[in-house]
Amino acid sequence: MNRFAKYALALIAAAWLTAPALAHAAEWRIDPAHTTVSFKVRHLGVTWVQGEFQRVSGTVRYDRNNPGASAADIVIDADSINTRNARRDNHLRNDDFLLVEKHPAITFKSKSVKNAGAEGLDLVGDLTIRGVTREVVLKVADISGEVKMRRIVKMGASATTRINRKDFGVKYHRLLDAGGLVVGDEVRITIDVELNKL
Repeated sequence: MNRFAKYALALIAAAWLTAPALAHAAEWRIDPAHTTVSFKVRHLGVTWVQGEFQRVSGTVRYDRNNPGASAADIVIDADSINTRNARRDNHLRNDDFLLVEKHPAITFKSKSVKNAGAEGLDLVGDLTIRGVTREVVLKVADISGEVKMRRIVKMGASATTRINRKDFGVKYHRLLDAGGLVVGDEVRITIDVELNKL
């Protein structure tokens, strides 16, 4: 048997071994009415200013018996940013920050799973903001059990990550007289998600 044939057989065997595991991971859709994507950033170095994105969609693959097969594909409407201040929100939409006219969507697409267990897992994936993609880790916790409401099966979880806004081309830079930043570089992101089983 030549090397190519051996390689092909190895691929077939790997697919056969992994297919049952993938088959046990259920498919879910994000319920946008009960999902919150929030963030906070240091302001003047003295407090955290918080905001959220009010429109989010996407799908998740998860099964409690097989958390290692989990995956997520999330799309956030950048224009839906809300920090409870219209002037600030309009500034965040322009070229200093999100540039929503050219980049209307913020996306996360998972690539792998680490530290999977009953209490939570780490989703490694690509986060894209302003057309710039960087690998981040979503730390998923508070995974609920399944509940049935009318004919819909639901579950929920929370996920967190931290990013440096400058890594995504958000380079707005204004210094205080004392030398500190008006807007901090670190952004802390939390996703509290409710899912509907497909």
